[in-house]
Amino acid sequence: MQDAVLAMLAKEPSHGYQLHARLRRSLGPLGEAMNRGQIYVTLSRLEKAGLVVCERADGLPDRPERKVYALTPAGQQRVTAWLSEVGWPKPDLAEFHLKLTAAAAARLADPVELVAAQRRELLRRLREAQQAALAEPPGPGAALLLEGVVLRLQADLRWLDVCERAWTPGAGTEDA
Repeated sequence: MQDAVLAMLAKEPSHGYQLHARLRRSLGPLGEAMNRGQIYVTLSRLEKAGLVVCERADGLPDRPERKVYALTPAGQQRVTAWLSEVGWPKPDLAEFHLKLTAAAAARLADPVELVAAQRRELLRRLREAQQAALAEPPGPGAALLLEGVVLRLQADLRWLDVCERAWTPGAGTEDA
């Protein structure tokens, strides 16, 4: 969650409510359960870590002033590092989706290139798992577990194909 919040701030400084709304919109129905308080706790931790700074912004006559958060240079470095990470074999699909959305919104990286990097890593792991499965005797032992790993990696590769099509220019994507 921290990295996704930082990446959303890379687009523009924002207050907590804006970040919450953008994250929920990016996740669609999966974001419905996102607690607004979680965003403020995350922002507080990021501020203590020196990754964001907070400034007070004048509010409207009927609203109090708001805290607006912006990235520090250290926060920008962390976003850059996060975008280059390859998160498999235990992907958090929602986090990867937010990575693509935030990268595109802030123009930090090309989402199609991020998908390609993930695909390369999955293909490498798939080859390793297939070779290991071939070396195991058939039956309910390690071969069965390896078959599950192969099937999971194949499913993740299909999902990345869908991501690539969605983020390819001209496919009608929108910024978060």
